Amino acid sequence: AAARAAAAGGLLYPRETPSRELKELGGLWSFRADFSAGRAAGFAQGWYRRPLRQTGPVIDMPVPASFNDITQDPNLENYIGWVWYEKEVLLPRRWLQDDLNTRVVLRFGSAHYYSIVWVNGVQVTEHEGGHLPFEADISSVVQGSPGTPCRITVAINNTLTPHTLPPGSIEFMNDVSKYPKNYFVQNIKFDFFNYAGIHRPVVLYTTPSVYIDDITVTTTSSENIAMVQYQVSVVGSALYSLSLSLRDQEGKVVATGEGAAGELKVLDPNLWWPYLMHENPGYRYSLEVKLQAQADGAPLEDVYTLPVGIRTVHVTSTQFLINGKPFYFHGVNKHEDADIRGKGLDWPLVMKDFNLLRWLGANSFRTSHYPYAEEIMDLCDAYGIVVIDECPGVGIKSLESFGNKSLQHHLAVMEELVRRDKNRPSVVMWSVANEPASFLPPAAAYFKTVIAHTKALDPTRPVTFVTDVNFALDRGAPYVDVICVNSYFSWYHDAGHLEVIPLQLMTQFENWYKTYQKPIIQSEYGADSVPGLHSDPPLMFSEEYQKALLREYHSVFDKKRKEYVIGELIWNFADFMTNQGTTRVLGNKKGIFTRQRQPKSAAFVLKERYWKIANESSCLPPITKSHIHFL
Repeated sequence: AAARAAAAGGLLYPRETPSRELKELGGLWSFRADFSAGRAAGFAQGWYRRPLRQTGPVIDMPVPASFNDITQDPNLENYIGWVWYEKEVLLPRRWLQDDLNTRVVLRFGSAHYYSIVWVNGVQVTEHEGGHLPFEADISSVVQGSPGTPCRITVAINNTLTPHTLPPGSIEFMNDVSKYPKNYFVQNIKFDFFNYAGIHRPVVLYTTPSVYIDDITVTTTSSENIAMVQYQVSVVGSALYSLSLSLRDQEGKVVATGEGAAGELKVLDPNLWWPYLMHENPGYRYSLEVKLQAQADGAPLEDVYTLPVGIRTVHVTSTQFLINGKPFYFHGVNKHEDADIRGKGLDWPLVMKDFNLLRWLGANSFRTSHYPYAEEIMDLCDAYGIVVIDECPGVGIKSLESFGNKSLQHHLAVMEELVRRDKNRPSVVMWSVANEPASFLPPAAAYFKTVIAHTKALDPTRPVTFVTDVNFALDRGAPYVDVICVNSYFSWYHDAGHLEVIPLQLMTQFENWYKTYQKPIIQSEYGADSVPGLHSDPPLMFSEEYQKALLREYHSVFDKKRKEYVIGELIWNFADFMTNQGTTRVLGNKKGIFTRQRQPKSAAFVLKERYWKIANESSCLPPITKSHIHFL
């Protein structure tokens, strides 16, 4: 239960400031998978008590990265169970020798799925969930022993059960005439590969012993005045003073404040605008928070700087408004997925993806089907890419996954996600699930609770979940602010029959709107295409069929976006890996780019469309590529 409840306190992104230092722990770690029958040898033999190399054979493993595709071992590719990582680091002497006025914190951007962390053999934290950060104050474990290496050991288990998020189940194959002894498989109800490992940066950072623990910012704006409401929490002492200054991009102070809560008034503000909606998208101010306190009679200072975008979000029965102006989502669904690295954060890949998004004229994406790395979210804030921020609630299909145990964990995950991303201007809506079995009777109370909890955590943003259930049967839809619908006409239904799309899509939109009078986003649509496969007339899996399907959908979008359809998100941005199966050819091929990020024919169809929509809806002179700085 301890690991299920979201840890109390803040989880500010680690930044170097005059009072904080940072040590990145990326690179090669020692690695060992536990291949024992019960996967428990590492615990029984206490692998965390001594250097991992002394427990048996270890290999080098890059961090951040998934472990699955790094070696030539097929047993590791599909491994389920506990794997062990270890890194030895030397800490600067000044971190360890100042009578505990320095906190040393170990932070993981994410590790999939369940993690237990030891430092020098002492357990410092455990965490459930594969896509959100967690940290531990390790000061008491490392201080007092300068010069000795600090040994960090992490055990990670990627097993999914009916109560994890995403859920799954382990099936033991007991027929000895067909399967070896102790043979089991991991069943999942979602269509992407369950990559595992330490997927995001690991860092050590310091703060003073009295420190800024969390900052919450909300913004409102009228004609030429904006208000920035702030709340700051401090840990370590009740005696402190806080001063705040808000600076523009030139470094000029535009507002100042004092105390743990208050409001800053900004005259003639630069608002945060989406890409292609303004000539200067993604404008951010810097909020510098300074803490002065005493510790053991000595003065202490902590400084933290938070980027702040001033923008408002409002939903009507037919529109999605950003800063009071109608916003149309013309974007993509993505995955954190690429060759070799799996779901590991990789800067060249991240930059390539953002350059492709802007080349495409995409103004938005959904973090299908889990929260993405904070580094990616930072770039969305900076570039004006609008985000529907989705939790890992994918594959919630069985009755068992709608019970109290699952619900409690789902609520904790939403707490962790909102805490992490609440200050991001790019995040305009939370999504609490993707394609759940929302026709089941318990789905009503389940989604009512999760959505109400999310709104209580953050009253400033709309909340949705993404459905593929019939409008008349969906028990969760009454509680969302925006209807998000996935449909694959002429692909999974009426395969090959492009001619049925206009009627079926029109009927879909009209039924949903008539029932709920809420704006609608087509949150997924698409077709697989194998690059280089051509056919005219178009046949399924050819590049021509993918193009033709998109055009049929677009003709209906163009009629309905004059009314209440507020967005379209293609499935998918790029091809991605899935479990093996007879309908998957080295993964899902619905990308408009290949897994190596090269365009298929459909990418050019979408690019032409998105730039056309941007030019129609922009209050700017017609936008040409020459106006946009890609690099």
